[in-house]
Amino acid sequence: MSGSRLSKDEPSRDGRPSYRVGLIPGDGIGPEVIAEAVKVVAATGIKLDTVSYDLGAGRYLRTGDVLPSSVLDELRQLEAILLGAVGPPVDSTEVPAGLLERGLLLKLRFELDLYINLRPFSPVPGSIADGADLVVVRENTEGSYAGEGGVLRKGTKQEVATQGSVNTRFGVERCVRFAFDLARSRQRKSLTLVHKANVLTFAGDLWRRVFDDLGEGYPDVSRSYDHVDASCIYLVESPLRYDVIVTDNLFGDIITDLAGAVSGGIGLAASANLNPARTGPSLFEPVHGAAWDIAGSNSANPLAAIRSAAMMLDHLGEHDAAARVTRAVVEYAAASSSSHEGRSSASTAEIGDAVAGKV
Repeated sequence: MSGSRLSKDEPSRDGRPSYRVGLIPGDGIGPEVIAEAVKVVAATGIKLDTVSYDLGAGRYLRTGDVLPSSVLDELRQLEAILLGAVGPPVDSTEVPAGLLERGLLLKLRFELDLYINLRPFSPVPGSIADGADLVVVRENTEGSYAGEGGVLRKGTKQEVATQGSVNTRFGVERCVRFAFDLARSRQRKSLTLVHKANVLTFAGDLWRRVFDDLGEGYPDVSRSYDHVDASCIYLVESPLRYDVIVTDNLFGDIITDLAGAVSGGIGLAASANLNPARTGPSLFEPVHGAAWDIAGSNSANPLAAIRSAAMMLDHLGEHDAAARVTRAVVEYAAASSSSHEGRSSASTAEIGDAVAGKV
């Protein structure tokens, strides 16, 4: 089923408000990690009024639908969305390449105006980035993912394909302003713009001018610029140099995967797709994919999904609960790393139980 409409902020029996949250468990390990995220949220005492939506490769294969307009209308009425993972098995040819990415994930970002992709990294002990504490702010609705481009004479030796990057002053400015505000709220108060302005002279110039113009209004925030290729080196060799990074859609997608890898693995990487204006729900999801090779084996690492749920709680205003969940995730990951246990020996449900016990 697609889901049912929910009444707004119905109080729970103890008088606390409940939050209308849509669950998109999705495919592969998605349902398993979402179940643990919901379990941990319940352990905080925060009440969620949830409805599950059947979206992803499985639905497409059964019905041919990706994101029906009726379901999108329902999602607009929610306060938040928690997504597991979507995608077919790697060897599947039944789902056209890019169909789910453009028809579901990107469509939700565009339709719900989720223009900030926020990815925090708290590296585990022993990882390459041990000791770092950085956040990447990625513009989420423009750039190379906006869909500009086309193809001529497809299938011939004269085929031409173009794929442009769309950057508006409006879109860049609201993303950079969000990043400056975030940097100002942190202890180091440092913001780095990452782009490729020496080659992408039009888009890069726009980003740099906006960055410098807005920076004048944040004299308490130190600012710097790195080319994206240099940033990849720094994330490996000297990740502690970064506090907050702001970048465009494509570069953000790439460097956050790298940041996840050097911080202890993509299984720990959480993300928030935010609508800061709150004109609609924001969406929270782990960075990892559907991992069909381990689906159903109760061996998936749910920590990224649990931390994504913590980001959701923070967005909903439940800051104490969010902090408790985040701290529990970090503590569990650190203990598992130092003892060489956890990911390799504990089941998905056992990890969820352990984190829930810590909150």
